[in-house]
Amino acid sequence: MAVSANRLELLQIAEAVAREKVIDKGIVLEAMEDAIQKAARSRYGQETEIRAEINPKSGDIRLSRLMLVVDQVENDNIEIAVEDARKRNPAAQPGDYIADTLPPFDFGRIAAQSAKQVIVQKVRDAERDRQYQEYKDRIGDIVNGLVKRVEYGNVIVDLGRGEAIVRRDELLPRELFRPGDRVRAYVYDVRREPRGPQIFLSRTHPQFMAKLFAQEVPEIYDGVIEVKAVARDPGSRAKIAVISRDSSIDPVGACVGMRGSRVQAVVQELQGEKIDIIPWSFDNATFIVNALQPAEVVKVVLDEDTNKIEVVVPDDQLSLAIGRRGQNVRLASQLTGWDIDILTEAEESERRQKEFLSRTQDFMNALDVDETLGQLLAAEGFTSVEEIAYVELSELSTIEGFDEDTATEIQRRAQDYLARIEAEHDAKRVELGVDDALREVPGVTTAMLVAFGENDIKTVEDLAGCATDDLIGWIDRSGPEPRREAGALDGFEVSRDEAESMIMQARVKAGWIDEADLAQPEAAAEDEDAASEPARV
Repeated sequence: MAVSANRLELLQIAEAVAREKVIDKGIVLEAMEDAIQKAARSRYGQETEIRAEINPKSGDIRLSRLMLVVDQVENDNIEIAVEDARKRNPAAQPGDYIADTLPPFDFGRIAAQSAKQVIVQKVRDAERDRQYQEYKDRIGDIVNGLVKRVEYGNVIVDLGRGEAIVRRDELLPRELFRPGDRVRAYVYDVRREPRGPQIFLSRTHPQFMAKLFAQEVPEIYDGVIEVKAVARDPGSRAKIAVISRDSSIDPVGACVGMRGSRVQAVVQELQGEKIDIIPWSFDNATFIVNALQPAEVVKVVLDEDTNKIEVVVPDDQLSLAIGRRGQNVRLASQLTGWDIDILTEAEESERRQKEFLSRTQDFMNALDVDETLGQLLAAEGFTSVEEIAYVELSELSTIEGFDEDTATEIQRRAQDYLARIEAEHDAKRVELGVDDALREVPGVTTAMLVAFGENDIKTVEDLAGCATDDLIGWIDRSGPEPRREAGALDGFEVSRDEAESMIMQARVKAGWIDEADLAQPEAAAEDEDAASEPARV
């Protein structure tokens, strides 16, 4: 059968639209069928169930009216009795549909306009869905495009098969683009929105630098060298930590390239941003020392419970370690994930002297001894009265100038002092209304009970409902500078594991869980630790 000109034109239009919008031809034909169905309802009645089918090979249009087979007809337009349906199809049952072929008709102007709107909307929806499906899997990739226009500082980029936006705060400082300029950026988010998929690009994202290095350094692309962390002050300075899985390959040298060719290619793309390439280390102290380059470090003291580290540098290296406006230490902190306090050797010496004097005074007040004895105890490394009260008597006796009687008297005074403080804490605990039952939770001391009461933790159930961070505090990194939020047990030197154990024991005591439940998370944690143990290189 010959295909008529208008039907052939229908197929050609469908193919042209599908090719232009980069969508499937079947979606365009389906949109045309929906449009024809809508136009047909305007003629045969909106409640009528119309089905339109377009033959994808010939372009023939077939219109049918569907009638629902029912036992009792209530609406002649959409229902047909079982008896009448079986005259056409002997196997018809209630719930089936009987199709009546409808004759072709001419679209009116209004119906044609409505059909056009349906097709346009369906094609637009299909195009948006295609863009979303294409780019949602490209989050984390670098894309190239042409600047289409600039709106209020935001750059609209034509990616060829979609549009993306680089917001003003995702551009490098003092970076200007004009329509027609080529731009390379990092896809960090793709969202479905009513106006269509929104593709967000960034030139300031830390991973943009990591991906640029992957393009310039074949060893990174091949996985021989891994980028472990990136910290950036966009347009000014950056630090990138790398490690090699092959001991024969220097990760820093590979990233720098011959005469700096590889790193310079990245620097040029980032408008002259200075880049420090740092060897990553499994040892936190070594890694932090490397991160503070080019400053020299004399000593580091880590506090893993609070994720804080103190770094001691020579007096003449302080400004270099801190950097301009604190840039060097800020980037090092971002790179390592540690809060870094920098001290000079003179400042550390002064602080140690203050601590020595403070401990001496504490011992003088608590033990009712003179300054000489207080200094002797502090010089021997004792940091608290508790250590003196419970240390082996022989250790006290060996201090120069001490004999056994002196050691015994000092230890008795220490124990009496602790007993007095314990009684004061217990009285304070009762005054605050803290339950006696909380004392029975393993790991909880009377001093902690006072701290609990001051933070409105007064029953076993209150403690059971706490999170670990509620007890030991946490680091808030949402702002420009990390800020530590205090916990109920600040100052007690309680580790995260110890705080978590207190909470779990409180839950057992409160009847929320059984003792058997405590063993399961521990076993799971051990398995997880074993699975996540990094391969040593």
